[in-house]
Amino acid sequence: MSRVGCSPIQVPEGVKVEIKEGEVVVEGPKGKSVRSIPSGINIEVAGDKIFVTKSEETRSSRAFHGLTRSLINNMVIGVTQGFTKVLGISGVGYRAALSGDKITIQLGYSHPVTFEPPEGIQFELPDPTHIKVLGIDKELVGRVAEKIRSFRPPDPYKAKGIKYEGEHIRRKAGKTA
Repeated sequence: MSRVGCSPIQVPEGVKVEIKEGEVVVEGPKGKSVRSIPSGINIEVAGDKIFVTKSEETRSSRAFHGLTRSLINNMVIGVTQGFTKVLGISGVGYRAALSGDKITIQLGYSHPVTFEPPEGIQFELPDPTHIKVLGIDKELVGRVAEKIRSFRPPDPYKAKGIKYEGEHIRRKAGKTA
C-alpha cells in the first residue's frame, strides 16, 4: 500500500484543478500544467483537496498510485511557486551571457556554446558564473539543467566545468613524479 498515494494534496487559493478526458489540468498564477492520468487511477477534487485512489488492485495501479500523487503535487507547487535549479560555472575564462532568451556559454572550447530554452523555461544570470533555470515543470527544469551541465561536466582533477549548486565533486590526486 502506498503511503505517499494515500495522503491528500492541499490546493492553495488561486489554483484551479480540472479533471477531463484522462487528463489533469492545473492552472495557477505562474501558468498552466497538463498531465495524463494512467489507467487504474482515479482522481477526485473535493473542496481544496485532491484525492488519488486506485480503481483496481493490479500491479501497475499500485506502482502508479504514489507516482501520480507526487506528479500532481509537483504540478500544484509548480504553478504556485515554480522550480529552480542553479548551476555554477568554474574555470578560468568560463562564463555565461544572456542574449534575448538564449544563453551563450564560454567553456574553453574554440567556439561559444549557445542554448535556446524549450517553451516554459527561462534563464536568469545573477552573475556570469551562475545560471538559474526557472520553470513550472519540475521534470523539464531538471532535464534542461542536465543538458547545460553536459556541455562541460566537472573535471575530477581541477573541478573545472559546470556543476549544480551544492554538488560535491570528488577530487582525484594528479600524477606524482
